[in-house]
Amino acid sequence: MRKNLIAASAALALLFIASPRPAHAVSKEIIQLQTQVQQLQDMLQHLQQSNDERMGVLQHLVEATADNVNRMAQTVNTLQQQLQSQNEAGGKMDQVTGQIQGVHDSVDELRARIAKMEKSLQDIQSQLQNVNTQPAGQGTAAQPGQAAAPAAAQPQAPPVQDLYQSALRDYTSARYDVAVGEFNDVVKYYPQDDMAGNAQFYLGEIAYRKGDYPIAIKNYDAVLEQFPGSPKAPAAQLRKGQAELDSNQRDAGIRDLRSLIQRYPDSPEAAQARSKLNGMGVRITSPKPSAYKE
Repeated sequence: MRKNLIAASAALALLFIASPRPAHAVSKEIIQLQTQVQQLQDMLQHLQQSNDERMGVLQHLVEATADNVNRMAQTVNTLQQQLQSQNEAGGKMDQVTGQIQGVHDSVDELRARIAKMEKSLQDIQSQLQNVNTQPAGQGTAAQPGQAAAPAAAQPQAPPVQDLYQSALRDYTSARYDVAVGEFNDVVKYYPQDDMAGNAQFYLGEIAYRKGDYPIAIKNYDAVLEQFPGSPKAPAAQLRKGQAELDSNQRDAGIRDLRSLIQRYPDSPEAAQARSKLNGMGVRITSPKPSAYKE
């Protein structure tokens, strides 16, 4: 709307300048033009005020949603900490682990949506600020260049937040084949982004849910080797140990669960590993070899 008003004002000005008129007619028409320009400026100011009010409401909604997600995450952490004092049977612990992972998936999806909303708000605010600070005389000349700039540099993939959010949505909806392609794109196009480690983890989760344990273990290993600082690293090692146990690799599974407890002793995943080993009747730490004496 603002672009159209500025363009109309510029066109009116050019018509008045190009057409030869008597002095008294030009003076009268200049006054009319000035009046119209002032009206346009008043309309733009009202539009800006309205946009500012709407942006304020949207920002408040985003902040409220973020607070709710943080409270949900705290609740999940409290639930996981309570598991540290429990020694449950292996089958029941697997069920609790799956439920907790499902909550984590939902929290991750909400966080991705919030990040997308915040980015959209920032983009809108930046565009409004650029329009407001742009000189009126340069409005019509600057617009063609601004419209051509995005087309000149097409990205190879959607923004990482959009791509990851879409993948997570398909994952939680059990559209695994689609989610695999999207998570692979996150790892391919954004290997240095924090979301890449999460995407690699969910590739393992999809393979695990399909019962393809070798592929699941391979993806969990990729998280541990390529993204050791990822917040999903403890969960990746826990799930790797479970996949090994499920595929009759008992020694390897026990070894990974023990390694998880040693590397991340205070993590909720370590508490689940302890309960798993206890339920199997296995010691938390590997026994030391006894010295041989003749």
